[in-house]
Amino acid sequence: MNRPLLTPLPRTVHPGAWWLWALALAVAASRTTNPLLLAMLLGAAGLVVARRRGEAPWALAFRMYLWLGAFIVVMRVLFRVVFGGGEGEHVLFTLPAVPLPEWSAGIRLLGPVAAEELLGGLYDGLRLAAMVVCVGAANALANPKRMLKALPGALHEVGTSVVVTLTVAPQLAESVVRVRRARRLRGRRTRGLRALRGIAVPVLEDAMNRSLALAAAMASHGFGRTGHLPVRTRVLTGALVIGGLLGVCTGLYGAMGSGSPAFLGTPVLLAGLLLAVAGLLLGGRRVVRSTYRPDRWRAAELLVTACGLAAAALMYAAAGSQAAVLHPTTSPLMWPEVTPLPAVAVLLAALPAWGAPAPPRPTVQEAPA
Repeated sequence: MNRPLLTPLPRTVHPGAWWLWALALAVAASRTTNPLLLAMLLGAAGLVVARRRGEAPWALAFRMYLWLGAFIVVMRVLFRVVFGGGEGEHVLFTLPAVPLPEWSAGIRLLGPVAAEELLGGLYDGLRLAAMVVCVGAANALANPKRMLKALPGALHEVGTSVVVTLTVAPQLAESVVRVRRARRLRGRRTRGLRALRGIAVPVLEDAMNRSLALAAAMASHGFGRTGHLPVRTRVLTGALVIGGLLGVCTGLYGAMGSGSPAFLGTPVLLAGLLLAVAGLLLGGRRVVRSTYRPDRWRAAELLVTACGLAAAALMYAAAGSQAAVLHPTTSPLMWPEVTPLPAVAVLLAALPAWGAPAPPRPTVQEAPA
């Protein structure tokens, strides 16, 4: 079958590009509480995951992040109901208030529940849920083991721990599916409290065996082997990294704070980044390892990263000129609106669903007639 000339060949996109795209999408979601824009961002992330995720175990965990996001929204609304949701003109219903002692003045349990407070909780919870789902999209699209291979040498130990941590949830999801399938084939129950014990124990045992196998494989490949560096070099590396991180935190505080001096913003942030990068490059010398067939950045990786960064930049620009659109008020009640600038940002975030190459699929050979 002939393929179109403009369709890229199936291949695996660099995991760093997916993580940059997802983090930029999370930054864009953090700049707004508009439920329409947040729903559009969630749709863009889900569309990219549906079209460009593979069939690996970590790609099956995106549904768990969706359920986690729904749980966050529900709990945020419940907190508004329990801890005082009556500040508003449109009272929906009234719950019996719980009397509290005098030292807890300012805190109220239950009582009248207003629509303004419920919408405020819904907006805040939806923003946090969108950020969580964006991180889940990165986990579903990026291969964690290839991400570990692409990390710089100074972050080797930290990256190993993070990769092992990120693979726990996908492995548990795959183990649950496999154990439930085996029980279904044996004619046993797969749902309910009675089946929980028969599913939990094999799942935990399988996860433990996989963890031990992963640790043995990493040890056999030389993970954790470090070279020797003089004491002065190690002290200098630690000082550069810590100083760079402090500079980044101070620069971010100065950039985000409206009343901060000008020199505490971008100049301190750039200086901190330079110090941190210098420390990472210097600390990478003590890691002795080789990389087999390293992943290269090509046009698809640049397109994915550019789409995410452009979406975050447009949302950041809209926050300064269209604050009323990105943060709709709940008092008085108003229907949220969507303007062209943030809508274009969402469209750019969804562009990798067609611009990035599709992941390679396993070929199934047909049996001879």
